[in-house]
Amino acid sequence: MNGCGNEILVVDLRETTARVAAEAAVALAAQAETHFDQIMAIHAPKTVGTSAYIRILNCDGSEAEACGNGTRCVVQALSSETGETRFTFETRAGLLLAEEHTDGSISVDMGKPRFSWQEIPLAEEFRDTRAIELQVGPIDAPVLHSPSVVSMGNPHAIFWVKGGVETFALDKFGPILEHHPLFPERANISIAEVTSPSALTMRTWERGAGLTRACGSAACAAAVSAARTRRTGRSLAVTQPGGTLQILWRESDDHVIMTGPAEWEWSGRLDPETGRFRRDAAEELKIG
Repeated sequence: MNGCGNEILVVDLRETTARVAAEAAVALAAQAETHFDQIMAIHAPKTVGTSAYIRILNCDGSEAEACGNGTRCVVQALSSETGETRFTFETRAGLLLAEEHTDGSISVDMGKPRFSWQEIPLAEEFRDTRAIELQVGPIDAPVLHSPSVVSMGNPHAIFWVKGGVETFALDKFGPILEHHPLFPERANISIAEVTSPSALTMRTWERGAGLTRACGSAACAAAVSAARTRRTGRSLAVTQPGGTLQILWRESDDHVIMTGPAEWEWSGRLDPETGRFRRDAAEELKIG
């Protein structure tokens, strides 16, 4: 599946105790047909009242706490199977509420952003995380500097730029910043440009995945940070290479609501231990 261009493998393990091995994730990511940004492994609920437990893996085999675009894919997959439109998922980041609308768009409540340096987390104290001391390039003429940092269940750093997000070599400095000592749990690195009081464009180097066409949690992080730094209002259209997401940072409870599409591409079956797979003969809308 894909969520706004974010390549997602949805793996249904609800009727088994099997887990997708890190080695299997790496093997699947290495093949063109199954290359992904995240695996959304659906497990039986751990907590009464939830729809499922979702374990999220990056293409390097590491685990992620949150993936908004992947969550929308899970919603569409389960909705097509059950006819339900509202779900409560449990992840490493906590509970996520999600809903499919009549027009096919899907909203995910990504919860409250976290701004304190300990919660993001950062390796040293910064009292104001709207702009921290971090730069790329010469001290007297940095290419990028003073990112906003925030946690959306996973750590994010957003550098504000002008002149187009595509003009910056994110493929070069993204992996360096992901592993910067300031980020003990690594970080998702984004560059963003505000284009109006209600819109921004961005690109993201995802922790454990590299350059991706979209990142839902990064879109939320950028939207929240834009509003927090008074660059925009609290409702934004966030455009990434894969498409546009609508992000609302609600004033009533501080929750961030992300709305966007999800698309089914093909189904099949895989061995969660090895990553061996086969496509279904008929491309049916079901979880394989």
